[in-house]
Amino acid sequence: MAYAKPNPVLPSPSHPMAKSGYGKRLADDEEPHAEADFEHLCLRDAHVAVYLDHLEPGAAMGYKDLAAAHPQYGQQAIRTSLRRLTEAGHLRWIKEHLTVEDNSMRWVTRTYWSRIPRSEEWWADFARARHGRDVTHDHHPGLARVPEPAGEQAPEPEAEPKSESEPSVAYRTLAQLRTADPRMALSEGECRALEALAAQWLDHGATPQDITHALTAGLPLTVTNPGGLARNRLESKMPPKPPAKTPARAHVTRAIFVCGLCEEPETTTELVHGICADCRAECDAFEAEEARLGIQIGYVPDTFLPRPRTAAPVMDVTERVAELRRAAGLPTGRGGV
Repeated sequence: MAYAKPNPVLPSPSHPMAKSGYGKRLADDEEPHAEADFEHLCLRDAHVAVYLDHLEPGAAMGYKDLAAAHPQYGQQAIRTSLRRLTEAGHLRWIKEHLTVEDNSMRWVTRTYWSRIPRSEEWWADFARARHGRDVTHDHHPGLARVPEPAGEQAPEPEAEPKSESEPSVAYRTLAQLRTADPRMALSEGECRALEALAAQWLDHGATPQDITHALTAGLPLTVTNPGGLARNRLESKMPPKPPAKTPARAHVTRAIFVCGLCEEPETTTELVHGICADCRAECDAFEAEEARLGIQIGYVPDTFLPRPRTAAPVMDVTERVAELRRAAGLPTGRGGV
């Protein structure tokens, strides 16, 4: 694969996938990777672009997730590169309003990536084309963010680890038939032989009680071959496989751009090339600090260094951003949407 020259680090298989939102999505079908794809970018932005380009669909695209996974750059460096990649036409964040046929409505925010730099007009046409788009089968994890229902849901209890010797539910159901009716006492060998059939019942939605009832109801006075009778009933009374659920149809009824760094929608603030004025000012202040220091600020973990780094104070990124905003004459906080 190309890119050996511009990018020393490509994403690892352990890069986090987005949790119900902001996962990577391709804006359009594109040609295979080529080394010249990002020659128009500065070195750091090219590194970040190649990293993003190689992420799997649904991968987390937030600057904090990217900085945590990328061994070369910190949050502010990644954030500034995302700003420049957005302004160069490679990235856009679009908030889509979905109407579902069950009369529910929701907003989802999607992150679109284009290896080819696109113009403002192209992205505007792309967003307009989202109107009316059928997205029934487009709710994959990591690709859409749906607001959680009011109130916290209790977490599902974690299943206890199952030892290799522990019998399955299907086996235990068959073994316990002797308790429900002594005439259906099955040997260990018969339980093993019939386990797959009982498991198929469970896969079709039956409960252990359903199996027990089917195998013990209406028995003759004397059962001479309980294993054979159980097999006959399991095969002849097998419940049908439940039909697959048809997802409710959903389509996009509105699509608006949001700032790629703070999620402010274009309906409440002006976006220029996908970025709001406040976020642009923050990145400008960071770039000015880099220019003053004469370096590109990045972060390389100790594990990637040939020798341990000398002790240095840890920078509080949040406080540093606030300091840069104050230096630029900007407020240090922002109200909610």
